[in-house]
Amino acid sequence: MQILYGTYFKLEKQNTKKPKKPKKMRLLVDSGSTKADWIAIDDAGKVLFTTQTLGLNPEILDGDEIIERLNDRFDILQNKKEATHLFFYGAGCGTDRMKISLSQIFQNYFPNAIIVVEEDTYAAVYATTPKGEKAIVSILGTGSNCSYFDGKELHQKVQSLGYIVMDDCSGNVFGKELIRKYYFNKMPKELAVEFEKEYDLDPDAIKSKLYKEANPNAYLATFAKFLIQHKDTEFCKKIIFKGMKSFVKNYIKQYDNCKEVPVHFVGSIAFYLKDELQETFDKYELKLGNVLRRPIDGLIAYHIANK
Repeated sequence: MQILYGTYFKLEKQNTKKPKKPKKMRLLVDSGSTKADWIAIDDAGKVLFTTQTLGLNPEILDGDEIIERLNDRFDILQNKKEATHLFFYGAGCGTDRMKISLSQIFQNYFPNAIIVVEEDTYAAVYATTPKGEKAIVSILGTGSNCSYFDGKELHQKVQSLGYIVMDDCSGNVFGKELIRKYYFNKMPKELAVEFEKEYDLDPDAIKSKLYKEANPNAYLATFAKFLIQHKDTEFCKKIIFKGMKSFVKNYIKQYDNCKEVPVHFVGSIAFYLKDELQETFDKYELKLGNVLRRPIDGLIAYHIANK
């Protein structure tokens, strides 16, 4: 009897033990056209892993290409069923059609996750703008974008039409300008020699990258590195300031209160050309705010505070 009673008591004790709550894994993603930064955190904000994929722009990639890029990273592939939330902020996600399309791809890939897809400007806002403050928030990376944040909601006056006709002051526009200057023999000889050493400028190679391969905008943006490296030359200065002038006039000045609120930036072009931005802003009497290379780190604090 004692053995039976002891066994029964032991079983009862096991049955009344509260099951452990499954740990939550939140995936935070900041994606441009060139690359996407991923951070996985738990409820306490502890970083579980970080990784980077190629860019996941739904305007230029189909579903199979996106899945291929996800599968290429071990941490993402191994945790596709463990993820409970995916917060994706991406280039090319400015329209409902693109948001819905990408959300469906992610829902199939991360079957147990709640999926939230927003345009990349939201990541820039959350990373650069103190809660409740008004600001103009811009992106200068592979592409470009500009929105007004009223402290609660995001407002955009210019609907992006992509890299072919827009993206002022972006990496891909600067890259296109350098290639044009080189082929029209407008680039100074000493710079042209350096340009030839740095890149494959064979016309067939360039045309293949532009018209036959994926991500031509990201390819063009690779040439912007040369512009930054030689930004102190008169030739490059003219290209840089022309691009910034265009961005101010076509994007920032869309907002009537542009001189009253700070203008924050994220993206490599803004980060490495911060001094040139400041000079341009001084000319137009604008307030340069925070300038970050990547917004991904700032997203952690935001999502911990708003979980």
